[in-house]
Amino acid sequence: MLSIVVGIVLLDQVSKAMVHAWLPLYSSVTIIPGLLDFSYVRNTGAAFGLLNAVDIPFKRALMTAIGLFALIAITLYASRVPPGQPLARLGLAAIIGGAIGNLIDRITSGYVVDFVDVYWGSWHFWAFNVADAGITVGACCLILDMVFLNAHVSEAT
Repeated sequence: MLSIVVGIVLLDQVSKAMVHAWLPLYSSVTIIPGLLDFSYVRNTGAAFGLLNAVDIPFKRALMTAIGLFALIAITLYASRVPPGQPLARLGLAAIIGGAIGNLIDRITSGYVVDFVDVYWGSWHFWAFNVADAGITVGACCLILDMVFLNAHVSEAT
């Protein structure tokens, strides 16, 4: 699990540093025309840009505290998942890695660097980053584990 966490954190931080170094804020580079751009934006809010435009006192501290609390809670939960549940452990490791990656941004900069812009025509998904992708993939792994493997659900007889 540790190698997954560290791998996601490193890939996330390196990719964000590259975007910061190579792209001016709010600029875009087309990767796949009509589908994917790298667009440098800053997210001071929560996931998917929620609360990004809201200006409240101590917003940076509040967003950091929420992220830290979530990371601690997920890590405590992950420590209780037995080794016999590899998909759940993989999912939790990906979530923890993503949470650490975004928390580093919040602590050091007060915002999260987002840059992956997926779109179709005029429809755009929220900009995201490697940490967000790790959290999303991790959540999907947990859902698959719960719904299809039922690895930790006891059956009543």
